[in-house]
Amino acid sequence: MKQTVQIRCKNNKKIKNIAIGSTLSDIFREFNLNMTYPPVSARVNNKVEGLNYRVYHNKEVEFIDITSSSGSRAYTRTLFFVLCKATHDLYPDGKIIIDIPVSNGYYCNLKIGRPITKEDADRIRTRMKEIIDAAIPIQRHESTTKEAIKLFTKLGTHSKVKLLNSVGRLYTTYYEIDGYMDYYYGTLLTNTSQLYFFGLEMYYEGLLLRIPSRDNPEKLGELISQDKMFEIFQEHHRWQNILGISTVGDFNEAVAHGLSTDLINVSEALQEKKISRIADEIASRSDVRVVLIAGPSSSGKTTFCKRLSVQLLTCGIKPVQVSLDDYFVDRDKTPLDDKGDYDYESIYALNIPLLNKQFNALFAGEEVTIPRYNFQTGKSEKNGRRLKLNENNVLLVEGIHALNPQLTAHIPENQKFRIYASALTTILLDNHNYIPTTDNRLLRRIIRDYKYRGVTAQETIRRWPSVRAGENKWIFPYQENADMMFNTAMLFELAVIRTQAEPLLELVPENAEEYAEAYRLLKFLKYITPIQYRQLPPTSLLREFLGGSSFKY
Repeated sequence: MKQTVQIRCKNNKKIKNIAIGSTLSDIFREFNLNMTYPPVSARVNNKVEGLNYRVYHNKEVEFIDITSSSGSRAYTRTLFFVLCKATHDLYPDGKIIIDIPVSNGYYCNLKIGRPITKEDADRIRTRMKEIIDAAIPIQRHESTTKEAIKLFTKLGTHSKVKLLNSVGRLYTTYYEIDGYMDYYYGTLLTNTSQLYFFGLEMYYEGLLLRIPSRDNPEKLGELISQDKMFEIFQEHHRWQNILGISTVGDFNEAVAHGLSTDLINVSEALQEKKISRIADEIASRSDVRVVLIAGPSSSGKTTFCKRLSVQLLTCGIKPVQVSLDDYFVDRDKTPLDDKGDYDYESIYALNIPLLNKQFNALFAGEEVTIPRYNFQTGKSEKNGRRLKLNENNVLLVEGIHALNPQLTAHIPENQKFRIYASALTTILLDNHNYIPTTDNRLLRRIIRDYKYRGVTAQETIRRWPSVRAGENKWIFPYQENADMMFNTAMLFELAVIRTQAEPLLELVPENAEEYAEAYRLLKFLKYITPIQYRQLPPTSLLREFLGGSSFKY
């Protein structure tokens, strides 16, 4: 008699006995599920696995498609694999680096000994389509890490060799498409034919790989101009070249050689130098009366404001900080979101006419009374602080809507200086595995929420999609309005974050939906050699999240 295991399918709440050793693809067919988009992976007991995963025990399974964050990542990683395979086929001596997320796609740096052309992009795109149309199985291999290191050494993929050498694992999983081997740290699709849609085109001096939109997988993500964002990533690559570190393998090797303190000191110095340059630029514009600072959650805006204030003082400018929170309208006038709850993220939750009127009055030398918003009563009160600006004062305004033109529509453009601050992770795991910038911010927020708000990692992870939705609506569309951008992420920070994030993530229970994300983050952090946060200077931006800052919050 055939041995079976019991599978509970979360998608349709049904239970079936399935032959032991069946793959998730087999199980999907057994349940005959009707999904709008085909599954790309599945949560098995709240851990994301590829569809080639075999089941030998009773499990709860939930199939996920490209509209989920995990599914989108699996689809994108598989596209990376096919891109790397196509590039290898056409340029065997070339090298491609999956570099940075930009313009709703991924910038890829192709090195073939000469400047690349549109014809190169066309050739690679055509080859990718051939690989996809050939419906080639994507094979998953598991070997000892020692054997994997030998394999990738022979293939000349040194960034993978450095990474695998530094993580200390006994076994390693890698993948194959028709004889081409590569390593990815997350799940992949099982066949190239599952990649139904992509785009590839010239972008600056490299390529832009475009992927389907999560909101509408029938379309590619909208191609938007992000010239300033691209330049800030490039600036940090130049900083990394100074340190000789571009991947986690490079970083782990440097830490093993006792260079962690040097990495911290140089990274902090480069960041301070950038803040100083921003202050100098503001000082050079004599008409500027207000500095507007925006950025997404956990981007470190508060500490950036404090460090910028110090640098402005060295330029003879005395900043005066004003909180947008004090300009909330009364609660009964606050707009509602789709669920009928008060939408405090909306720009229309602010009294924009009053803000513009008071700011212009301040710039004209008048004294105003800044309102104070009472969060308990939900009322704007008039007994706030009185304020008058002197010749050497500028207003410093930080908030999610600071770069939205509607916020300061009636203030002359020459009086405004806009800054966008965010944690833009530039270090790669290896040349074919980038690190999502949103993971960096989520890990910061998990630590901060627990330390200062008593919120568990599970709850922070649960709220994160809502936070991200608000950012996509109110922050990201306006980031290119900035006069200057500032990257708050540092080369070493994930190594420091690991020491505080791991114990919090480990507390997320396995039966919670948030466990899949906690498990993924834990797995990712294991690649990075930890550094104790005591080595950080007291003015470090990371102290906002980790504690021990010399600034008062």
